[in-house]
Amino acid sequence: MRVSKPTEDHATEAEGRSGGRVDVLLVCSTGGHLLQLVALKSAWDSQSRAWVTFNKSDARSLLDAERVIYAHGPTNRNIPNLLRNLRLARRLVFELRPRILVTTGAGVAVPFAWMARLRGAKVVYVESFTRIDGPSLSCRLIAPAAARVYAQWPELADSFRRARYRGNVFLGQ
Repeated sequence: MRVSKPTEDHATEAEGRSGGRVDVLLVCSTGGHLLQLVALKSAWDSQSRAWVTFNKSDARSLLDAERVIYAHGPTNRNIPNLLRNLRLARRLVFELRPRILVTTGAGVAVPFAWMARLRGAKVVYVESFTRIDGPSLSCRLIAPAAARVYAQWPELADSFRRARYRGNVFLGQ
């Protein structure tokens, strides 16, 4: 699959499958968040899907054969990009009409999760492998919109009432 020439400050879509409804919208930051969502492949592999992440080398490599929409980054403490991603989320959720949105965070996922919830999609949040004692800010912001929140450590599930522990994506528990 060829990728159009996206830049970090412009959201674009990778060329590939035609548009239209998807079963699953997968949204995450690059790096560890992306690796964790890719590790859950057995949960979404048989579904029609689209990805939202940043235009970084790991995303281009790991998602080479996938339908990818690049979001605006960076998102940390960046109100203009939050607003850009909110507009992007509104447009994409309307166009793709996902049944489920699955995310491992971080900031980019917040507007997408809320837009998906408002449009009737189920939101599933998988808290980062790195969060053991308390939830991340993105988890706290998305949890009210989420149908399910999963923790990857039993300690987090014990301390965050909304979270369920079902194992860990890297340790295969």
